[in-house]
Parts: sequence; C-alpha cells; structure tokens
Amino acid sequence: MVTFTTEVVADTAELASRAAAFVAATARESVAARGVFTFAVSGGKTPWAMFAELAREAVPWAQIEIYQADERVAPDADPDRNLVNLMQALGPAPARVFPMPVTALDLQAAASSYSSTLPLTFDLIHLGIGPDGHTASLIPNDPVLDITDANVGVTAPYQGHQRMTFTFPVLDRAQHIMWLVAGADKAERLQQVYARDAAIPAARVQASQQIVFADRAAAGR
Repeated sequence: MVTFTTEVVADTAELASRAAAFVAATARESVAARGVFTFAVSGGKTPWAMFAELAREAVPWAQIEIYQADERVAPDADPDRNLVNLMQALGPAPARVFPMPVTALDLQAAASSYSSTLPLTFDLIHLGIGPDGHTASLIPNDPVLDITDANVGVTAPYQGHQRMTFTFPVLDRAQHIMWLVAGADKAERLQQVYARDAAIPAARVQASQQIVFADRAAAGR
C-alpha cells in the first residue's frame, strides 16, 4: 500500500529549504541507526537549489553515499549531464558520489555494472515529475518501463539523448521516495500520481512511503 505525506510550501525557495531539511534529518537518523545514509537523486532543474541548501546542512557527510537515479548519455563535462549540476550545487560537501557510467562504450554492460554497486534498499530516493509524466528517466512508452529483472536500464533517445535510469524495482524497494514538484504545469501530473494513474510512469512507483514537497502552484487544488 502506498502512503503519501504532503507538504505544500509557498514558492521554490521554500521548497528547496524544506526538502533539504528533510534530507538532512533523514541522513542523520540513518547514520545514527546504521552508520550510513544511501540517497539517490534524479536530474532536472528543480532539485539544484535543494542540493545547494543541503550542502549547508549539518550532516555526517563522510557517511553519506549519493547515487544517480538517472543520467543523460553525454561526455563527462557536458552541461546536459545531471552530474555536472549536482556537483556544482553540492560544492565542497564531502559525500561519496557514485556517477552513472554513461561514457562507456557498452551501455548495457555499464548499466549492469552500476546496478551491482547499489544497496539492496535505498534510505531515500529523490524523484521529480516531467511534463509528460516521466520520472527519473522512465519515459512514456519506452521499453525500459517493462524491465523487472534489473535495477538499471538504458532508454531509447529522448530529447536528444539516450538515458541511463533506475527501473521500477529499485524505486519500489526504497524506504522513502521524496517527490520535489514545482510549477502549475505539474499540477495535473501530481494529481495523477496521487490517483495512482498508471497512464504516466511517475504514478507507477510502488514504494510504500512517499513524501511530496510541492509549491502552491504544483499543489493545485
């Protein structure tokens, strides 16, 4: 059973601040309990400010492991890479970051290799919602949606790039999913997520505990 907890904030600045505080608190709890916090992050512009806020939080950075939930297939320094923006936002925060190997010649083998580095269960996975209802790089009508026997897959080209992405099985095992949603153009899609409308990939995530941070525009009614 999927349970949603929702926090609606005034604007994107408060969205970044509140989400960062939640991540920091979850990190401290996980490290206190198990000695490590495993966190996976998605791409998109909305989370950049959250990562910058997180870098200023008092958290046990040496015990934090950050993985990518998705990445564009592009050269290492390409500004389209999620990793570039993540590292810029985190700045000198000394977390252990595990980049997706999207420059490999054999992407399928690289996806399998990255899968082998993942924890069985993530403490927290950050996700967003695209205008078409995609999340991570689980894109409508892409064969990657049907993968059930691997944690990481490779998509067909989408908006100019192939993508490497977590699949539903690894998302569904997460202790917590954290949705970060901003803008009126996401309001309808967010309602579809709440309604468990399988017409969009974002609504197919089955992790039992899902927390939504949304600004007023995205929260809609």
